[in-house]
This record gives sequence, structure tokens and C-alpha cells, in this order.
Amino acid sequence: MIEHEIDIPTDDGAMNSFVVHPEEGGPFPVVLFYMDAPGKREELHDMARRLAAVGYCVLLPNLYYRQRREYSLKERTEPAMAEMFGLMNSLNRQTTETDTRALLRHADGLPAADATRVGAVGYCMSGPFVMWAAAAFPERLACIASIHGANMATDAADSPHRMPPKIRCECYFACAEIDRWAPPADIQSLQQALQAAGTPHRIEWYPGAEHGFVFPQRAGIYRREAAERHWERLFSLFGRHLRPGRAAA
Repeated sequence: MIEHEIDIPTDDGAMNSFVVHPEEGGPFPVVLFYMDAPGKREELHDMARRLAAVGYCVLLPNLYYRQRREYSLKERTEPAMAEMFGLMNSLNRQTTETDTRALLRHADGLPAADATRVGAVGYCMSGPFVMWAAAAFPERLACIASIHGANMATDAADSPHRMPPKIRCECYFACAEIDRWAPPADIQSLQQALQAAGTPHRIEWYPGAEHGFVFPQRAGIYRREAAERHWERLFSLFGRHLRPGRAAA
């Protein structure tokens, strides 16, 4: 495996990013990996490596680069959580479009990447981000996955559940049964919007799982069986849409 820590230039500054791909056999289809709120950290690097190991070039950016070059939630104290939510709330549809444009531009010039085949996955706070990205760049993203995505249906004009008419690609949603950030009513609104727009999608509930169930270091929350199912779904989704000879529509 080849790994790099690089700065990707954006309109707002240098976005430090982790890039990983197999050593031989490229160029490889691209997976954009949007982090969860606790930040870009080794746990996410390991997840990116697992994707890369099956034949992808994975780009994992620090989405907090506008405020912090390095950030990772260390403990869930009240001050630490307040700091994390402050960083999280600095991100929105506009920052997502800026960052995604920069990631795609970088992939276009990366020898190890086949940027005609691009998928994306977002965790927790980034569930909305992959939908905003797919809506903004429908000609580039061939598939997206939202894993226990938060705030998927809000009153905002740019709520994720208002994006399906702009999205062409297949969407997968892994939903935790116990998740105050994505209650059943929100997911129902999302599903209705997807159906109304005719957007290809799958919404899958993970019984007994809580928000954050895929992260091995989330003590008391991680559920191995459910996490492994999410990996199977990702490999299947990316395999269908990013395999050789299948370019983004």
C-alpha cells in the first residue's frame, strides 16, 4: 500500500488529506471519504486502508482545515464536545462543494487515480455531505453511501432530503435503530423524497445498533456484526459502480 499525507489546495486554503491506494495495478477508482465529527484520525486512516486494500484510491481530507490543521476528539467532556460541535457547525453545503471540487480536481491529476470512476462515503455528520456532493457534481459521482448520517431531514432549504431531484447516482443509507441524530421520522422524509424523485437508493436499518456503531474504538457502541455488514454493503456498492469499464453517468 502507498500512503501520503498531502495538502490539497482549495479556495479556502490547504486541506491536509490522507491518500492511500495499492502499490501496483492502477490507476484505481476513487473513493472520497468524508470524516465524522470527531475528526481525521488514525481510526479513519485504518478504515481508508481497508477500502484501498480492495482496489481503490481513497482520499480522506481534514474537513476542519479552515480552523484546525490537526484535530481529533480525545475525550467526551462537555468542553470537548462543545468544541467539536463548533467545528462541525462551521461546515455546510457551500464548504462541502468547495472541498469536493478540490478533491475531484486533485484526483484528476493523480496518476494512481482513475477519476472517471468516483464514489463517496460519509459518516455521521458527513451523511449530508455526500448528498450535497452528489447534487453538486452529478456528472462525477457514480454512487454514494451515508453511514448513520445525521440531520438528513431538516427545515433548511438545503436539507439533504431536498437533494434527490439533483442526484443521479445510486445512494445507500445505513441507519442505526438507536440514533437521536437520525430518528425514524427523518428517514421516512428522506425515503419519501428519494422515491418521489426516482433516485435509485437503498435504506437499510441496523437493528439494535446505535449511532457510531461502525467505529472499532467507540467503546460500548461498536457492533462488529453490524460494522462488517456495512463493509459488505460498501464493497458491493462500489464494486457495482466503480468496477473497470463503468464510468460515472
